[in-house]
Amino acid sequence: MKLFRLKGRALVLVGMVLALLAVFVFVALRSGPLAPIAVTLGTVEERAISAGLFGLGTVEPRFTYRIGPTSAGRVNRLLVDVGDRVTAGQLLGEMDPVDLDERIRSQEAILTRSRASLDEAQTREQLAIAEARRYEQLLAARSTSEEIVAARQEARQRAGATVSGAQAEVARAQADRNAISTQRQNLRLIAPVAGMVSARDAEPGTTVIGGQMVLEIIDPSSLWLNARFDQGHAAGLQPGLPATVVLRSHQGASVAGRVERVEPRADPVTEEILAKISFAATPDPLPPIGELGEVNVVLAAKRAGPVVPNAAIHRLNGVLGVWQIFDGDLRFTPVILGATNADGYVQVVEGLATGDRIVVYSASLLDARSRIKVVDQIPGAVP
Repeated sequence: MKLFRLKGRALVLVGMVLALLAVFVFVALRSGPLAPIAVTLGTVEERAISAGLFGLGTVEPRFTYRIGPTSAGRVNRLLVDVGDRVTAGQLLGEMDPVDLDERIRSQEAILTRSRASLDEAQTREQLAIAEARRYEQLLAARSTSEEIVAARQEARQRAGATVSGAQAEVARAQADRNAISTQRQNLRLIAPVAGMVSARDAEPGTTVIGGQMVLEIIDPSSLWLNARFDQGHAAGLQPGLPATVVLRSHQGASVAGRVERVEPRADPVTEEILAKISFAATPDPLPPIGELGEVNVVLAAKRAGPVVPNAAIHRLNGVLGVWQIFDGDLRFTPVILGATNADGYVQVVEGLATGDRIVVYSASLLDARSRIKVVDQIPGAVP
């Protein structure tokens, strides 16, 4: 009787252990590490996509005007500061004229004296001409000698030479006065175009050399981005393509633009292609020169072909591919990819056909031995 009771207890314990083991296996297979991985499926579609090209650039002015004196001197005054708007022909500042004003007055006095000498010489010439004519008439009437007539003609010629010399003196004095006046005008710093002062590299009292920049003016309407794109994805980049620009200072707001120019020289070090991206409208407020911006260029549409979501692409042992389901089993299919657009679709050049079923999202990493469970949506996955 006692042996029967022991056997009964053992059977109960074995039953309880088996029940617990069954519960453990059930839980492990349904929600533990051995549970099937939730996946969502998708279909390979046939469509033409417009590839997107991403790059980074810096804001630069297309037209920059560096204003300074043509000769060495000291800055006398500046009438504008950084950020001021100016108009074409506006006086921006002036260099110290030193003694140019006095030299101009001296040349004007010399010019006045030369003109007076010219007037006197012209008067004497007119008198010599009149006397020469009168003596020629007297010679015709045989009232004077040929020697006297010759002397009067020689006097007329000397008077003419004196007039020519006086005219040359006037011209020289005029040229000297104009040259000094031009030097004086060059001391005035004039805005060549309407724009905005972007730099002020000298202050009143500073001595600068000829050609050194004092003020810099940019044309705000000519701002563009000097953008860089990876050479491996820049096929099809050409002027005229639409683009969107996101400036750092504009808090994520995009600005419309277009590819204005693709530079003929690429950067061999960074393996990037350089391009200029213009704005469809001048940004307001104006971004600072040198600010970074993100550029997305919409390339020309590719020929229609199989496309898959970018989320379906995986890399297994260094090979790109997608997971497909065949008779309930997973199989990794290598693919060759083409263009990618901004909507998250990538073109499949080789490896898949339109209508193939593929795994788009999975709750965890997959391998060929993974058990899967097809669901409509995985929490946290982007639909």
